[in-house]
Amino acid sequence: MGAPVKTAVNKAFFEIDGKRSEALEGSYLLPALRAAGVQVPTLCDHKDLTPYGVCRLCVVEVEVRGKRKLVTSCNYPVRGELKVFTASEAALKHRRMVAEMYLGRWPNVPVVQEAAKACGVTTSRFQSELTEEDPKACILCGHCVRACKEFALEKVLHFAGRGVRRHLTMPFGEVDKTCIGCTSCAHVCPTGALSIVDALNNPADPDKIRKAGMRVNAEMATLDGRQFRMRQLGTANIVDVMDKYDLLPVNNFRFGSHPDTHKIGAETLRKKYFTQGMADACWYGCSMACAKTIDGFELKTGPYKGHKVCVDGPEYETCGAVATMGCFDGDFVAEFNFYCDTYGVDTISAGTTTGFVMEAFEAGVITKKHTGGLELRFGAKAEALELLHQMARGEGFGVDVGQGIRWLKDKWVKEYGADAKFLQDIGMEAKGLEFSEYVSKESLAQQAGYGLAIKGPQHDEAWLIFMDMVNNQLPTFEKKAEALYYFPLWRTWFGLMGLCKIVWNDIVPSDNHLEGEPAKIPGHVRNYLQYFEGMTGIPLDDAKMLDQSARVYNLQRILCRMLGKGDRLNDRIPYRAMGPVTNEEYESRAERYDKQLKEQVQVDPAGKGTAEKVRLLRAYREEQYEKVTDAAYQRRGWTKNGVPTIARLKELGIALPELVKIVEPDQE
Repeated sequence: MGAPVKTAVNKAFFEIDGKRSEALEGSYLLPALRAAGVQVPTLCDHKDLTPYGVCRLCVVEVEVRGKRKLVTSCNYPVRGELKVFTASEAALKHRRMVAEMYLGRWPNVPVVQEAAKACGVTTSRFQSELTEEDPKACILCGHCVRACKEFALEKVLHFAGRGVRRHLTMPFGEVDKTCIGCTSCAHVCPTGALSIVDALNNPADPDKIRKAGMRVNAEMATLDGRQFRMRQLGTANIVDVMDKYDLLPVNNFRFGSHPDTHKIGAETLRKKYFTQGMADACWYGCSMACAKTIDGFELKTGPYKGHKVCVDGPEYETCGAVATMGCFDGDFVAEFNFYCDTYGVDTISAGTTTGFVMEAFEAGVITKKHTGGLELRFGAKAEALELLHQMARGEGFGVDVGQGIRWLKDKWVKEYGADAKFLQDIGMEAKGLEFSEYVSKESLAQQAGYGLAIKGPQHDEAWLIFMDMVNNQLPTFEKKAEALYYFPLWRTWFGLMGLCKIVWNDIVPSDNHLEGEPAKIPGHVRNYLQYFEGMTGIPLDDAKMLDQSARVYNLQRILCRMLGKGDRLNDRIPYRAMGPVTNEEYESRAERYDKQLKEQVQVDPAGKGTAEKVRLLRAYREEQYEKVTDAAYQRRGWTKNGVPTIARLKELGIALPELVKIVEPDQE
């Protein structure tokens, strides 16, 4: 769900052996040499690890402003006015000497033999009592140390000793219990000094699993810092991006941005709040390490007032929930996050429900008489926290709010005579579940992703905002329907297999990316299919994977239908998820909406009042939602009422009599 960091890219022009060359300024020289067809030997370089510069074999001679010197090309930055001499006498002499020393220490190690041969060295004068005859000897290249630190974000392996006494070790010279067994060290070892034991889970093909996993590790280690920065910011990296694209749910989803968003933005959280940047919440060995923590946060309210606590988060959804309440304050985010976790309350449902209550209060639907004296306006931080504490204690107005938006709507209509249509329009729930924190007004695919989600409007099934709205990858109903078929099934598959979905979506294996969510990466899908095949021994492709999920997904839909839901009526969403409900909402984006009326609805907005324009736009958008729903149902093999057809159940091999009995009345 991340969004990449945009960086300035400048090219540097320089010479390699008298020929003009170019590379990104600040990038390292060794890749530029290889791109120019110049092969320089090396033992410590690895394509997925940071340059180390320890083996000294990749030395070249450079000239800057008339002065020459020898440098290690793997960690020497490219810049203009640089002349590189890869085969000067000084460079060749240095390489030969170093290669002969390596060959004297490790004469039978294949990678050392190859590197020495590339330097023109086949024998050595330096054999001694230090010589190791083992062809799998450790050559102190540092690959394993860097992989432990950069892939797994651990420091279990390191070097000790100096000079000839330098050796690889673990803390205190013994097997470290903090080793997570990720096998990254063995994967990058060039000699076989480190080996892997695959006896824990008895996978069918451990090498297949390992290769796919190491691709993920390598992409995280080399690209995340320049793109999504999940290791630094976690999912909070998209707070500012959502605000920029008018997608942050401000004041009960009325608006998509706010001038104070930076107060709960990713950089504020990183600089002022986050104290830990390590994998700790999902799996200790995760190379993405998106879990973030605030240590020593002093609580201002509630039963632990005055205590300094550890806050697990916040993530984007918590920040979005706070924006929904109009409370743009970092301390409030942390306190709300901590108490939701402590009370076992979902931050999304709590935030979205409170935002709905605040709008109802400001609209006069409820008053202080109903709230027990709480002035629940947008931005009321103390009142919002007191409401949360009341929910947990089972006291006061919190008892009602804790029932959720659907329950509140019914009560207020029945007991207070509230306008049912208005509450339905602004009550951000469907199927009884509160909306997750994304404004979907300008993304028809995301609207359907919310409405057609079997469990209710949570983004886990189909987060399509950037594909649809920003990158315009789904311009037709057919493409939207295909996305609404593929992605819910693909993301269901993650859950069925117990795998994390974020790594699939949040790294682009190239720096040639758009700002915003990239196109979904087919190569990353193949990684996951390899995990499955490597574990089970069963070959899997996209079609088989989708069928696996479709069986479960259609079964869920049938169970939903059995409970009286799971049909078109229950796939409807509040109008605010589609467009502006109030005149204020329309006028806040009047230029955008007027343009849409003119270009999409074919209506000239000139001379029309705001209420009339709201009505015209609404009629159009509701019609579009019905059309995308029809297209999605057809692609899924469901009836126009949104019920799986018997033919589709037969295709999936799940046309069991008890299931057929449930769907039979809805067949067309």
